[in-house]
Amino acid sequence: MKTIGLIGGMSWESTQSYYTLLNEGVKAKLGGLHSAKIFLYSVDFAPIERFQSEGKWEEAALVIQEAALSLERAGVDFILLCTNTMHKILPLITPHVKTPFLHIAEATAKALNAQDAHKAILLGTQFTMQETFYTEVLKSHHIDVVIPDAKAIEIINQIIFQELCVGQIKTTSKEIFLKIINDLKCHDEQIDSVILGCTEIGLLLDQQSAYLPLFDTTILHVNEALTHALNE
Repeated sequence: MKTIGLIGGMSWESTQSYYTLLNEGVKAKLGGLHSAKIFLYSVDFAPIERFQSEGKWEEAALVIQEAALSLERAGVDFILLCTNTMHKILPLITPHVKTPFLHIAEATAKALNAQDAHKAILLGTQFTMQETFYTEVLKSHHIDVVIPDAKAIEIINQIIFQELCVGQIKTTSKEIFLKIINDLKCHDEQIDSVILGCTEIGLLLDQQSAYLPLFDTTILHVNEALTHALNE
């Protein structure tokens, strides 16, 4: 079994999901008392969020780079950056880190292709939805991306940072997300799926609550990591 490096804390609410799902996955595959071999570097999210809001991405990259180098020194075989948004700065980090990263958008695109899904609503932070670092990966795998309008983006971003990242799971917010999905689908019948493109959204929505297939990027990232870790 390979050793997995996690860069978490963005937020720690969803990092818990990574740790749980990785261990459950190893147990399901190997049985008995087996569990995942993990090194976790959990950052303080407050400075990271401030760098994001101020557009100081190079400063944020330095924090993540130090975390990655610490994991590399610990001897991990590969690294998961346990957040969608911060994949924006991955190109600033990889030239300085030898250990490979498993890209969350690549894992997501692979899963959509496997399910023959071609036109997906993307829900996430404003950075993930509006910038190209994430959508271009999906488009390179022949996935058309649909994002909400500006008002809905603002609402989604607010729910993520002010509620989900601090552990607040509200029924009213769940209903807002489902209405946004439904409205987009009503305007475009070719939409066939929804990408939960923020690792916290999976804490709010599950497949039972939506009639379109949901692709939870946390789960998909974990599944890709399990494949790599257990493929000796």
